[in-house]
Amino acid sequence: MLESLRMDGKRVIVTGAGRGLGRQMALHLADAGADIVCAARTQSQIAGVAEEIEAKGRRALAIPTDVSVSAQVDAMVQQTIDAWGGFEVMLANAGASGPASMKHVTEISDEDWRETVDINFSSVFYSARAAVRHFLAEGKPGNIITVSSGTSLRGSGPVYFVDGAAKAGVINMTQSLAVQLARDGIRANCIVPGFVLQKTLEDQDEIELARNQGSRIPIRRVGEAWELGPLAVYLASDASSYMTGEAFTIDGGGLAGGLAPTGWDVQSGIGGVVS
Repeated sequence: MLESLRMDGKRVIVTGAGRGLGRQMALHLADAGADIVCAARTQSQIAGVAEEIEAKGRRALAIPTDVSVSAQVDAMVQQTIDAWGGFEVMLANAGASGPASMKHVTEISDEDWRETVDINFSSVFYSARAAVRHFLAEGKPGNIITVSSGTSLRGSGPVYFVDGAAKAGVINMTQSLAVQLARDGIRANCIVPGFVLQKTLEDQDEIELARNQGSRIPIRRVGEAWELGPLAVYLASDASSYMTGEAFTIDGGGLAGGLAPTGWDVQSGIGGVVS
């Protein structure tokens, strides 16, 4: 069983690999034996992660990429193929709060909508499409892992209106990819994080916010970025060979408990930012 979790000789592209969840998943995949392509917009961040991966004895490439631009995604994939001959896994993790995130529906402009959707949804499509083209051209099995959010599974009150809709689309697209591509030996699964710390907390306000968020979760704390690493390894490895079209929620029981994420003060009914 443990051997099936090994990733020796596998090549994995991780988008949004420069920090937070993407960085931790990339490092865990390297620990399991994979070579990693780190893709994100900030060169200094992905270069640092690539150095960490190489220190583990694995190969790494740092390729600056804005995944909301399809041409840049295609170029990043081609650069990977040119350098390493191809890859086996695409982990489409990149996403961020867009300009529509904190606005009431009546205040969201067309530009706000498009940019937020492109960051959180179109980017996943571009990454998946480029990966599938490569897998089919090689005639070999492939693996796509997407990353959504707990906001995709619950109405988000006055915040994250567009983000949640985009992330819901990621889950449905992942399911459709799995069904469409199963006969080609290509699997697709989705990770759905809840409240997860993206960085080390630096001041008392951040600590209090995390404590408040944790109080709404059955496990009584927020998650840590490293905790997504083992799940990413499982989905990327042969250990999950019978898994496709699934969405794996990792949120400390938040959705099951019915409280989070809502973007809403459940006691007073007053809107507020909780993630």
